[in-house]
Amino acid sequence: MRIVNLSSGSDGNATFIETNHTKILIDNGITASQTIEKLKILGVNPSEIEAILVSHEHSDHVKGIDVFASKFDIPIFAHDDVWTGLNEKLKKISLKNRMSFDGCFEFKDLYISPVSLPHDVPCYGFSLQEGDKKMSIVTDLGHFNDKILSNLMGSRIIYLEANYDRDLLYKGTKYPLSLKRRIDGPNGHLSNIDSADALERLAYGGTRQFVLSHLSKENNSPSLAYSTTCNFLQKDGIEEGRDVKIDVATTEIGTIFRLK
Repeated sequence: MRIVNLSSGSDGNATFIETNHTKILIDNGITASQTIEKLKILGVNPSEIEAILVSHEHSDHVKGIDVFASKFDIPIFAHDDVWTGLNEKLKKISLKNRMSFDGCFEFKDLYISPVSLPHDVPCYGFSLQEGDKKMSIVTDLGHFNDKILSNLMGSRIIYLEANYDRDLLYKGTKYPLSLKRRIDGPNGHLSNIDSADALERLAYGGTRQFVLSHLSKENNSPSLAYSTTCNFLQKDGIEEGRDVKIDVATTEIGTIFRLK
């Protein structure tokens, strides 16, 4: 399995997954031209993408889908509840390519386990498994719960939201207070500290590779998310580089991970 984040953050999110028998995207929140360019850098012909899994309807996750997917006749998979908000945004997608799921399902050699995430619209994270190789991606959630943690257990790599630093959110931006509270609320996003706490529990569950994802460009930075997480873990004796490995996803093509 080859896993590459094409873009992550406020400006757009897209992750490429490749197995022996298929190539897919999780979300496509960058433009079609950006998607094509980034796939070509990886040596992937855009016409080889066989499916796009959609987490939720927000534009930073679906912006490029209508043009990209219609151009290459790609099926779109989303939960029934997510389609309610997607239908008007994906007007170019043919009926035959509007695929719904309401639980775990298989696509080619992938077993896909969606999990509902607490966000201000219907939203889903995904665990994808090919044989004994499992990866997961969870962004756009206001808090963790046992169901989410259970879904992620056994993953070799997890893309995990670390959206904002709480001090920067409340003191460093001119957002209205209502927006700050929405971001910081139980159906908003994960702060660096919340993310670090979840990461610690997942590390005790056996995951060793994490990618901090969906960072806000106004209320966070890669260095701040990384240092906050490492400092949090060190208090309990978990050392980055020895016990876990932590990358940070940005709007650039990320680290290429290969699960064998």
